[in-house]
Amino acid sequence: MSSVSLLDHFSALEDPRQSWKVVYPLREIMLLVLCATISGMEDFVEIRLWGQERMDFLRRFLPYKRGLPSHDTLNDVMNALDAELFKSCFTAWVEALRDGDPDVVAIDGKTSRRTHDRANGREPLHMVSAWASRQRLVLGQEAVANKSNEIRAIPLLLARLELTGAIVTIDAIVTIDAIVTIDAIGTQTAIAETILHRGGDYLLALKANRPATHADVAAFFEAPPAEMIHSVHETIDADHGRLEERRHLVCHDVDWLFSDRRYTDEPRFPKLAMIAMVETRTERSGRIEQERRFYLSSAKLDAKVFAAAVRSHWGIENRLHWVLDVVFHDDLARLRTGSGPQNMSIIKHMAMNMIRNADDKHSLKVRRKKAAMNTDYLEALLFRTQQ
Repeated sequence: MSSVSLLDHFSALEDPRQSWKVVYPLREIMLLVLCATISGMEDFVEIRLWGQERMDFLRRFLPYKRGLPSHDTLNDVMNALDAELFKSCFTAWVEALRDGDPDVVAIDGKTSRRTHDRANGREPLHMVSAWASRQRLVLGQEAVANKSNEIRAIPLLLARLELTGAIVTIDAIVTIDAIVTIDAIGTQTAIAETILHRGGDYLLALKANRPATHADVAAFFEAPPAEMIHSVHETIDADHGRLEERRHLVCHDVDWLFSDRRYTDEPRFPKLAMIAMVETRTERSGRIEQERRFYLSSAKLDAKVFAAAVRSHWGIENRLHWVLDVVFHDDLARLRTGSGPQNMSIIKHMAMNMIRNADDKHSLKVRRKKAAMNTDYLEALLFRTQQ
């Protein structure tokens, strides 16, 4: 199968240029931008320079009869591409990469700090992403105006994903400043319903913006009846002078929870099957910190599986957001106009999925450098995602 076949997933993309003015085909532009991004190029000047040095490689797959467009043309095209279509095409491509085994899908947001244009009232791009923890794949993304709008973007993101058998973990969305409206709470319920409709189970962090439920669950775990605790799982981590002990408790008896609501407008989560707690004790430099976090789930997990799912959620911070910042230098990106910031974010997610799929033991940083130096290795990254 030709490596360029990955671009077939993007055939629905419409070229934003007037057809009679098109000199450089869209497929050629997309292949150039993707390959150069995999190889470590970080702006359109570098992307074009890489293309000039790697023209023989690019012509293995597409003709490039007119050579390469200017960096300004690359910028204009990426700004003008329909971001909604691009997201849908990306999701279809990723679904072809996924296997059929259940996974933990983590949902979280990240801000690209230098994509703001305050002179024109544009805030930095904030992207909510879905991350398959086991396969380490970015599954999709949804751009929002700012972090406080994450809760409204998540149902749109989930509606595009195949979630059969997955446990979907969401943590940060339940914190929305100090004031939470009933509409926002209802949106959280809609998120749970969307996850169930798409074939998955939810595991949602419970915080004080659901006051009645939070108070009842917190009170329950202060002195939980032994007969109501399904299982307990404890873990200990020690590194870099820090000792962290975690105690995980799960309860499958939830019928009592909604028998007497003090907040009549606080809706019940659909198919709620479990409440759970993570109790953390951290000792560092002689100081001890303790914290309790509470969760709601539609799945009846035992404590060990619950602990693994919660821990998997934080993989989106370490294996996606950290990699975007440190390996792809996302916080230094300066695209600020049109759909360019969103579209280049998708390109980076594509590149990350391909680089992670390499069959070697190199770090992601080294894989990008090797792709820049060795076109056979770069081609192998493109081919491998087609298998």
